[in-house]
Amino acid sequence: MKARFKYRIYPNINQRIQLAKQFGCNRTVWNDALAIYKKEGIKTKDVDKRVITQAKKTEERHWLAEVSNIPLQQSFRDLKQAYSNFLNSLKGKRKGKKVGEPKFKSKHSRQTARYRIGGFSVHSESVKLAKIGHIRMVVTRQLPSPPTSVTVIKDTANRYFASFVVEILQHETSLNATKSIGIDLGLTHFAIFSDGEKIENPRYHKKLLNRIKKANKKLSRCKKGSKRRQNAKLKLAKLHAKIKDSRTDFLHKLTTRLVRENQALAIEDLNVSGLVKNRKLSRAISDAGWYSFRQLLTAKCDKYNRHLVVINRWEATSQKCSNCGFNGGKKELNVREWTCLNCGTHHDRDICAAKNIKVAGGLSETINECGRDCKTTSVARPSEPLTTYKQLGLF
Repeated sequence: MKARFKYRIYPNINQRIQLAKQFGCNRTVWNDALAIYKKEGIKTKDVDKRVITQAKKTEERHWLAEVSNIPLQQSFRDLKQAYSNFLNSLKGKRKGKKVGEPKFKSKHSRQTARYRIGGFSVHSESVKLAKIGHIRMVVTRQLPSPPTSVTVIKDTANRYFASFVVEILQHETSLNATKSIGIDLGLTHFAIFSDGEKIENPRYHKKLLNRIKKANKKLSRCKKGSKRRQNAKLKLAKLHAKIKDSRTDFLHKLTTRLVRENQALAIEDLNVSGLVKNRKLSRAISDAGWYSFRQLLTAKCDKYNRHLVVINRWEATSQKCSNCGFNGGKKELNVREWTCLNCGTHHDRDICAAKNIKVAGGLSETINECGRDCKTTSVARPSEPLTTYKQLGLF
């Protein structure tokens, strides 16, 4: 399976100038090819020759020859892949959310340049790029195998990164992790586990909200095109980058811990795009990063051979009693504790929901040994049959 390893790089002044030229040329190739496709149709042939090979011989685009040709070709391939994804999404051949039509790129947003084999080489403390040279790189961990490509990234906070694509082996299942767990996501507590543990929501965006508001106000008052506006925009981007890095670090640590300690996990299929339409909770839901949590958990379960089950979003996990299964009806959000009318068990709303998620996923012993009636999806399956895990007592 393929994985990405991302490192921070520190180019010097001359290398930043060369990278800026490379980013600009990649953007020009993308925009020129996109303009041709929009004017002449997507079935137009030899577009790559027109925007790269022939364009280098003209006065308007002669500076394309000053940079490496490998990222230019890759930029055009990325555009073709973007159009392919867009058309497959229209025809229903592509699963997931609908993909929009490719758009023109701007120099004020995130910049990238991808190098294939032959255009780069990795060294102990640097990465060498074609026509740029060795760029100092902070290596926090060694690459498990030779990379097939590297993407140089400049984000809106003026930071540079090198993202390598490598081939890794799937880890064997560890028999030491025999637990199964149900996970309920929330806002007051980010995650509530079926064993009763609650993980506090860090609320990184809320901690810096006043500084972000102040930076936004200052940016809005600056004159467009001025130097002060550029500085204000950079300051705001650094605040958002700090929030993003803190949230990503928290999600990585939490998902790694869950995968190491549990053999089977069950989560709920939340409609995040629909939930953020609630204007009172949209900021808190976006700040929590539920979708990123699910993506990371799915990838790590696949890597470490864990069993992940995603239960149907319409399962009434907050309404049912985890002890007897009695449905007590819909409850308001301010009701955090309730007592079952059938068996008299007193429940914590979130812990009860986590237990119901675990049962609905078939990860705990029930009367029919497979959980209640619920449509579920196995995202990451173990390599061995399910009966083997039952014999080991994992479920």
